[in-house]
Amino acid sequence: MFILSEDSKRTQGRDAQSSNIMAGKAVSEAVRTTLGPRGMDKMLVDSSGNVVITNDGATILNEMDIEHPAAQMIVEVAESQEDEVGDGTTTASVLSGTLLAEAEDLIEQDVHATTIVEGYHEAARIALEAIDEQVLSVEVDDELLVQVAESSMTGKGTGGLTPEVLAETVVEAVRHVDSDEGVARDNIEVHTQVGASSSATELVSGIIIDEEPAHDEMPTVVEDASIGILDVELGVRTGEVDAEYSIDSMDQLTAALDHEEAELRQYAQDVIDSGVDVLFTTDSVDDRVASLLASEGILTFDDISNKKARKVANATGARRVGALEDLTEEEFGHADRVRSEAYGDDELAFVEGGAAAEAVTVFVRGGTDHVADELERAIGDALDVASTALESGEVVPGAGATEIAIADHVRSAAAGIEGRKQLAVTAFADAMDIIPRTLAGNTGQDPIDSLVDLRAAHEAEGRAGLITDGETVTIDDPVEYGVVDPADVKREAVESATEAATMIVRIDDVIAAE
Repeated sequence: MFILSEDSKRTQGRDAQSSNIMAGKAVSEAVRTTLGPRGMDKMLVDSSGNVVITNDGATILNEMDIEHPAAQMIVEVAESQEDEVGDGTTTASVLSGTLLAEAEDLIEQDVHATTIVEGYHEAARIALEAIDEQVLSVEVDDELLVQVAESSMTGKGTGGLTPEVLAETVVEAVRHVDSDEGVARDNIEVHTQVGASSSATELVSGIIIDEEPAHDEMPTVVEDASIGILDVELGVRTGEVDAEYSIDSMDQLTAALDHEEAELRQYAQDVIDSGVDVLFTTDSVDDRVASLLASEGILTFDDISNKKARKVANATGARRVGALEDLTEEEFGHADRVRSEAYGDDELAFVEGGAAAEAVTVFVRGGTDHVADELERAIGDALDVASTALESGEVVPGAGATEIAIADHVRSAAAGIEGRKQLAVTAFADAMDIIPRTLAGNTGQDPIDSLVDLRAAHEAEGRAGLITDGETVTIDDPVEYGVVDPADVKREAVESATEAATMIVRIDDVIAAE
């Protein structure tokens, strides 16, 4: 009896498990060399010839255009890590692949997949306990936030600028949106602009949009500005149906033109009478109206998108209006300053201060598109981890120290677990060692020797990580060197990697339609 169509392909049992595990391991291995402060970059070229150079795990996996369904689960791990805490994507991906490799060894020893899954979940619970024990009893102040942000950016492309300088900008941005209600991460934006070195990166108290004034004679700077937002076309009205008008004399043509001119002047006068200083419209503004507004010193930006209009409204407190007569002072927003600046062929509008001060923008500069894009990714991750650390108030040692502590704690707890599940718990502990081993390998050290030394230092001192300054590698307390990570990054990596690995291990039948 044939149940499946002739075009379907089915893989069962060990073959299905082996195929899925192999795919997951391959994806994990692809990003492994990017981990840590001495990690390498990947160059990704798509079918159109577009190039991305990065060592950000989530970006690499997204750009790889992975089709294998099991491998796609590892991509989802990275995406989940990125969405939840903003960093640790490579750690989560590498850990997922190593858990799969350990599971494969257990399957070959005839340990049932269900036993492995149960053991992994038990080990994950123990690992989370170990992370809780590693949380530092310190106040998350600006100095510590700088360390968190700097640890996140170390090893990523920062255009030659030291991570410490950028970290200070990141912390300033995060503190700006911190309140009793929490950290409003959505109020921090990152805007990149090519054309200067990364040292020109700055924090703008307000928002930046890619727009140019509607007329060349408009002012480029307006101080203490009242902001209006219109969803109205400031031009000659046209009918929705095709129509023809018959003009029999020059007087009729003149009258028509005069009426048109009067209509446009009335639009301009209505805007002028409203008292607005800066006008944003989602529709077009006739050149003659723009010229009249320019003569009155009203800075106008037309044809802006709905997204940009919402952005201006949220930043300034202005309310969008759908009729010109509704453009009144009660609907205005406010900013300390609005300015328009040219950067090469691009023009940007800066809306700063006042009501706009609730939003901040990290204005990222870079000499090339690749530098600016990678710097944007690095700063974005740093903003996320600094926000996470400030929200939770919990940080743990970095540089592989927390992973060594997790592995030690899980390995010790495994001795008290009965049955074959103990093998899976021990395998989980061995998998955790992949992070310090990879860090050691990426810094040019022997992974095995470094792991042995790390374990010995952890037993003796209680905290040990791999510290590198770019030339030498030291095994020491990472906290003394300011290498710390948010605890939530470690928790999310353990949980998401465990979920992905156990889901893949449980699959013993793959049915694919050709």
